[in-house]
Amino acid sequence: MTKQTTRTDAEWKALLAEKGAEPLAFEVTRHAATERPFTGKYEDHWTPGQYACICCGAKLFESDTKFDAGCGWPSFWQAAIPGAIEERVDRSHGWVRTETLCAQCGAHLGHVFDDGPAPTGLRYCMNSASLDFKPE
Repeated sequence: MTKQTTRTDAEWKALLAEKGAEPLAFEVTRHAATERPFTGKYEDHWTPGQYACICCGAKLFESDTKFDAGCGWPSFWQAAIPGAIEERVDRSHGWVRTETLCAQCGAHLGHVFDDGPAPTGLRYCMNSASLDFKPE
């Protein structure tokens, strides 16, 4: 279950600005906005390292689980640590999807679909604005 970090919108905005997050990060992580496809800084990013939550720094994905899904968002077939990602039903926009959130702070990350590669068959489709990359 998500451990919600209690902060005001102003506090989240200040924290994200301090971290040098892109302008859309607040709307994506705290209000479940979505960046346009093929516009995020990590969509075509292949440097070895780890992807963490931009809000709290929790480790979310390893670069060796990233793949080119052709969807326009960074995609991964597995979370870095079991329990790092929380899932919940998203009924917005007229269809049912599975929303993904940082289990540590509740930040909206994106969605997960069951059309990914082996071995999991999952496609964690993430917003670049919700991620922070740490090179190896």
